[in-house]
Amino acid sequence: MGLILTSIVVAASITWALKLLNWLWFKPRKLEKLLREQGLNGNPYRPFLGDLKDLIRVKKATQQRSIKIMSDDIIQQIFAYYHQTVTKYGQNSFIWFSPWPRLNVTDPEIIKEILNKPDVFHKPFPEIGKILAGGILYLEGEKWDKRRKIINPAFHLEKLKNMAPAIGISCSDMVDKLKSMVSSNNEGWCEIDIWPYLEDLTGDVISRTAFGSNHEEGRKIFQLQRDKVKLTLELLQLSLIPGWRYLPTKTNKKVKAITNELHSLLRGIIDKRQKAMERGEAIPSDDLLDILMESNSRFIQEHGNKNAGMSIEDVIEECKLFYFAGSETTSSLLVWTMVLLGQHPEWQTRAREEVNRVFGRAEPSFEGLNQLKTVTMILQEVLRLYPPAPFIVRGHTETVKLGNLTIPKGVHLTLLIGLLHYDPKIWGDDAKEFKPQRFSEGVSNATNIQSSFVPFSSGPRVCIGQNFAMIEAKIALAMILKSFSFELSPSYLHAPFSVVTLTPQFGAPLILRNLESQSIY
Repeated sequence: MGLILTSIVVAASITWALKLLNWLWFKPRKLEKLLREQGLNGNPYRPFLGDLKDLIRVKKATQQRSIKIMSDDIIQQIFAYYHQTVTKYGQNSFIWFSPWPRLNVTDPEIIKEILNKPDVFHKPFPEIGKILAGGILYLEGEKWDKRRKIINPAFHLEKLKNMAPAIGISCSDMVDKLKSMVSSNNEGWCEIDIWPYLEDLTGDVISRTAFGSNHEEGRKIFQLQRDKVKLTLELLQLSLIPGWRYLPTKTNKKVKAITNELHSLLRGIIDKRQKAMERGEAIPSDDLLDILMESNSRFIQEHGNKNAGMSIEDVIEECKLFYFAGSETTSSLLVWTMVLLGQHPEWQTRAREEVNRVFGRAEPSFEGLNQLKTVTMILQEVLRLYPPAPFIVRGHTETVKLGNLTIPKGVHLTLLIGLLHYDPKIWGDDAKEFKPQRFSEGVSNATNIQSSFVPFSSGPRVCIGQNFAMIEAKIALAMILKSFSFELSPSYLHAPFSVVTLTPQFGAPLILRNLESQSIY
């Protein structure tokens, strides 16, 4: 018996060792050979870490520096290691993300093809994303298709129209706080780092629009989710070590404790809503959670099977995603908009004049947002220069053809959206300049090459919340422009840095002046 057990252990150990050797050495070397035979270039494979050590070193070095705003260094700042690779090895290049080669993709047609085939090209490390947010963002195939059908009604324009007043309340609260700070200075101006205020604003907006009457509980959920994201990002460097998130480290324990508290709070809110629905109580249906639960209930009734819809756990995951995606994207868009308008007062003035012409002294309304042509152009140009997600990673489950290339399974694809948005062959020699007028005839006429503007991704899995983000950004910007003029502070350091979204590494200090106290309008 002892001999048999020993033989089993030895055989299992040998099998495990061979699999590990194949994962760390034979398979990466085979993939490298296949790529190089097609004219693709990159650093030679280095076991386990690949280029990760260099990538982290370059990223840390980038974190410590700032650049001149709208300078030629912007691409090196945002895409430091990828830019180095493309400069050294050309457009057809790859880097090593541990034992997986990642092909750099900047061709708009190939990016369009990849994003239009979500059944072929999927997210390679969904478990990492699930820790950050979860929800539909990391589902694939039939599961994604079913979830999208259930969630879609929450983001119809008619539903978003009903949320505009709640967005306005959050924006008004932020503007009042800023006015109070400005008025405390007898000179009528104040230097304020606007970044944390915009982060709080977008968190408050998602709390009101997602949970309505449970807004205060929503605020606590937002703070917990934000804390969890920050802790999780600290652990991402270890994400490729099998079982890393199960180790009883101090940070892992904190993440687990926050996750449990999040689930408890969300489950409590959802249970109350569920019981109210079962009792037949009238529900206002004006927040995301109510719309989501009603849509889920209809889906279950249509299919005649309770298991056909979303479980309570599924609803919790979608609520977490509301916070993660709904706040991060819009706060990034707003902060870079204010930075660029602080540097370009002529566009700030044009936008303010348009806002005052459309709304006068009244609060911004949903009906008036479509009339904000200049504001829309500005936001689109900001999304081009500072896309919230500057790159997208995709994998695939089988060998595929892309253009003239044959890409074997195991090779991942990095869609360098930011580099695409800065390509002078697409946008002209002024691609690095802030010129909202390039969108004066709409997105489709901004360039001669279609599919070159993808700030919210594209294809079947285009961001479901993009209309929500744009409505929120327009209302917030309109209310800020009506109340303040602003310019970049001399202490401002330009350092866009990609964490989850593109954020200002050293904050965004601006000098705000209260327009109402100056009787501007």
